[in-house]
Formats: sequence, C-alpha cells, structure tokens
Amino acid sequence: MELKNLQPKIFQEFHRILQQGKLSHAYLFTGNFGSFEMALFLAQSQFCENLQDSLPCGHCRECRLIAEGDFSDVKVIEPQGNVIKTDTIRELLRDFSRSGFEGQSQVFIIRDADKMHTNAANSLLKFIEEPQSSSYMILVTSDDGKVLPTIKSRCQIFHFPKNETYLQTQLENAGLLKDKARLIAAVADDEADALAITEMPKFDEIWRSLDKFVRDLETHQDQAFLQVSRLSSLAGDKSEQDLIFKLLLVMLREAQNVAAVSKLYQTRQMWLSNVSFQNVLEYMVLL
Repeated sequence: MELKNLQPKIFQEFHRILQQGKLSHAYLFTGNFGSFEMALFLAQSQFCENLQDSLPCGHCRECRLIAEGDFSDVKVIEPQGNVIKTDTIRELLRDFSRSGFEGQSQVFIIRDADKMHTNAANSLLKFIEEPQSSSYMILVTSDDGKVLPTIKSRCQIFHFPKNETYLQTQLENAGLLKDKARLIAAVADDEADALAITEMPKFDEIWRSLDKFVRDLETHQDQAFLQVSRLSSLAGDKSEQDLIFKLLLVMLREAQNVAAVSKLYQTRQMWLSNVSFQNVLEYMVLL
C-alpha cells in the first residue's frame, strides 16, 4: 500500500514537514484509512539509514523492523480487550524517561486511543505538555469524539478520510466488477474491511436481495415486505446486519429515494436499541 496514493494530500504535507525538520511531538490521527500506516512511516523517518529526500526507504534494517513491530525504540500500544489500562500508559511513560536503545529518538504509537481509560489519558498530559526533544507520540483513533478534549487540544490533529476512489480501483484491479467494487468501496472502512466483505460467501446473495428490496420499496410494497424475511435469514449476526444497513443506505441514495433514506435512519436507531432486525425492516416497509 502506497501512502502517497492512499492519502496524497496528507503524504505531501508530512513530506514538507520532514524536509523542514518540523515534526511535532504529539499528533492525533483520526480515521482508519492509512492513519496507522502513516504513524509507522513517520517512525521509520526517525531511524531510517537510507533517507531519500527526508523520506524513509522502507527497506533498511530499521525500516523493516519497525514495519514488523520489532524495533526497540518504536512502541505500539493497543487495547487489551476493549480498554487501554492506566498501568499500560504508566509503563509507557516510564520508557520516556530512558534513552533510546538504537539512537536518541523514541516513537510511541497508541492505537484506538479513544479506548484509553480516563486516568490513562490524563497520565499522558504531562508528556504532551512537556515533551522531551527526542520523543514523539502519535495517537490513532477512528472516533476522535471519544478522545478527551484536553488531549485533543494539545495535539496536532490530522484527519484521514476514506479514499473511496483508491479503494474502488484496488478492488477492480483484484478482479471485481465495477458495480460491485463501487458498492463495497462505499461501505468498507479500509482495505482490510473491503477484502473481508469480498470474501463473504453470502455477499452476492445479500446484494441481489437488497437490489430487489430497494426496487420493490417504491413499486411493490407487499413484495418488499416478503423480502424482509429473506434478508433476515441472510444476516444472522450483528456485523452482517450492520453491513446490510450500510449497503441499503448507499443503494437508496443512488436510487434517490429520499423518503426511504429517512426511514432507514429511524429503523437503524431502533435496531441499535435492540429491536430485532426483521422487525425494524418490516417497520421500515410499513412506515
């Protein structure tokens, strides 16, 4: 995956920052589309033995070890279960007080930073406010709304929007038909998510059923109602049901069915409140 193609504007911005030697000590990257990859890329830029126009080569010992998560001066923190514990952050902060093993710099990357316990997040404030000259902190999150305002206000924030065109091209290059690639690109969070969707055994069947459901909503309400049980049988768990909601939203927008889009938002909220999937779709048809 080439970052310069995945996030061209952000890549160019960081290229300029690295050329000028103005990398900040604390960043908050929001969005999943290339944000963690960019964090690793910036870490590589601090240790690469073969910088090319201030950019890491990606092939030297340091770059390879960082990419593999096996470089002593680059530490990646991830949630244990569904939370990043305070003790984990305190141990991280103790590492800040030590010199690097490989050089003078240290880079700390916290994935899913929104899952930090409040006390853990507060523990970071001192470092962010009084950073050591050779240490860098990069927080990565899919939902910056859950990150403490005190953390956000002390970080340089970069938003990583989904590059839908890039994702569709990758899917088409992998052999998917254009319509299928376009639809999956619209609902997938990133390349890994897109790949998982393409490998779903039931995806084509779900797609065909949704296509009929969307067409019947406007012209054959009774048929749309019957189609609900078919969709319910295809979506046995929450993740499959959530995918159907995402696909429906895209397909209804493409059909310019504004009224149905509004109904979909209402029914999805009911589903999130634990009303059964079949019941909310039936309600949507009858609403």
